[in-house]
Amino acid sequence: MDRTGIIVVTICAILLGVWFIQEQKYQSQRPPPQLTTNTVAAPQAPAASPSSVSSATTASVQVFDTNAPESLIVITNVDARYTFTSRGGGLKSVELSKYPDSIPLRWKKEMATNGYATLNTGAPAPVLAILGDPSLVGDGNFTLTKTANGVRAEKVLPDGLQLVKEFHIGSNYLLNASVSLKNGSDKPLALPAQQWVVGTATTMGPDDNGMYLGAMWCDGTNSPGDCAVSYFSPSTTTFFVFPRTPKTVYQEGAGNVAWAAVHNQFFTLIAMPKQPAQQMVAVPVKLPLLATNQSAPPEGIQAALVYPAQTLAANSSVERQVTFYAGPKEYRTLALIGDEFNNRADLVMQFGFFGFFAKGLLLAMNWLHDTTTLGYGWVIVLITVIIKILFWPLTAASTRSMKRMQALAPEVAALKEKYKDDLQKFTQKQMELWKKNKVSPMSGCLPMLIQTPIFIGFFTMIRSAIELRGAHFLWVADLSKPDTLFIIPGIDFPFNLLPLLMGASMLWQSLLTPPAPGMDPAQAKMMRYLPLVFLVFLYNYSAGLALYWTVNNLLTIVQTKLTKNIVVTVAPTITVSPLTPLSKKKK
Repeated sequence: MDRTGIIVVTICAILLGVWFIQEQKYQSQRPPPQLTTNTVAAPQAPAASPSSVSSATTASVQVFDTNAPESLIVITNVDARYTFTSRGGGLKSVELSKYPDSIPLRWKKEMATNGYATLNTGAPAPVLAILGDPSLVGDGNFTLTKTANGVRAEKVLPDGLQLVKEFHIGSNYLLNASVSLKNGSDKPLALPAQQWVVGTATTMGPDDNGMYLGAMWCDGTNSPGDCAVSYFSPSTTTFFVFPRTPKTVYQEGAGNVAWAAVHNQFFTLIAMPKQPAQQMVAVPVKLPLLATNQSAPPEGIQAALVYPAQTLAANSSVERQVTFYAGPKEYRTLALIGDEFNNRADLVMQFGFFGFFAKGLLLAMNWLHDTTTLGYGWVIVLITVIIKILFWPLTAASTRSMKRMQALAPEVAALKEKYKDDLQKFTQKQMELWKKNKVSPMSGCLPMLIQTPIFIGFFTMIRSAIELRGAHFLWVADLSKPDTLFIIPGIDFPFNLLPLLMGASMLWQSLLTPPAPGMDPAQAKMMRYLPLVFLVFLYNYSAGLALYWTVNNLLTIVQTKLTKNIVVTVAPTITVSPLTPLSKKKK
């Protein structure tokens, strides 16, 4: 290895070490958990009003008398197990019976559990709890009654206000709810602004660092860049090794909130009101400890629909209907729901700017899996092969163009020497030479530019594809997580094999790829060891992405060896003789 290679490798090793130290430092500095007592919670801050939207940004919390006994009603269908609570009169948790709570990792020698993935786990407020002025919610405890296909929660306040919530379990992870606020007195009642809890984004286990926790909202339009916004976990105070300011509150909307959602990497809770809500507000909340060895409680993100204050006339009522989706971030299901409610619910997948490619790749992956019955690991390999075959003509044409450019390098050097005092003339003659020999200066970059959206689509698709959760491939126990084989003793650092294979194949590929003509030698050496930088950033990413990139690199190496034997011919250069002086012209 030359000096440049040693420098690059050293820098990459230092970056890995700094990242590891920063992570350990952050974990050690997290505050210890605060003990809670079984007392009546302190009154909460008032919620938002039309005249003062800033008040809605206060971190409203659920208030109820914990000395009163809690009543629970459980309803089960083929998709999930729904637990309703009297404290807040809402949905306490959802257990998804088709998805395990965790995927056993071989290096930890774990055994599969009988638990299911849950939503709103340990949240301070149940789904559809109403937060606001204490005069609206009282002690926070409701009377629960089981109905034919759901639950009824009811509460009557001393001023004559009656709150009634009706929940009806549907199919495809849907839950229909209606909330009625009725004034049973003979005097008008001033209802303060309210926050109706959508739910709380929670981590999926002790190993979940909360990177993918967030809350979103949408106005139901077809512009994903404008209508969907995400609120990221405030617990992350660094991005890699760079400090960032944590967010404490997020609030958006102006009477146009078609839906609001909370989510982690693979599961989501979406509230879809029949009539758009005024705003959506999201705040961080503390959650219970998930394991006895955790040094601090995890953080979640609680989101709520904001409704403005209003006056309720005597003996009148107002009713609002909300449909909830509580289930996996499975694109095909979310797309059907989005079509049914015409609200683009599939945007919760967060495919981003290259969503077209991410959706196409996800649909293709699922179709190949269903058609061939292959595991998702082999399907990723198959998709990578298909993409390479589709791009083969473009790659071959690019290779021929680059070979012609290399063959013409002496001619270009001669032109550069001839027109060294006239850069414009040199450029003109060089372009004429390249055009005559069908050489494109962009030939080397074109395949990469075209395939970049596909790679980014693959990156975003694999990040949130629940189909890969728990999918096995050779030694990989879960394609959605790093393929950790063991923890290196002494430094507690994970040994992930696939990223190492990915980095080795990228380095091999760079050694086989000749530098572009005219590239500075120092720059060429740095580009040769650039793959090691990618290794640093993607070392702890999902095994699915590392598998795709490794297979792609190996296929590129095969392509390089196949195109190495391509023979090209170049037209001889026409030497332009100096002009004959006029005095010597033939008479």
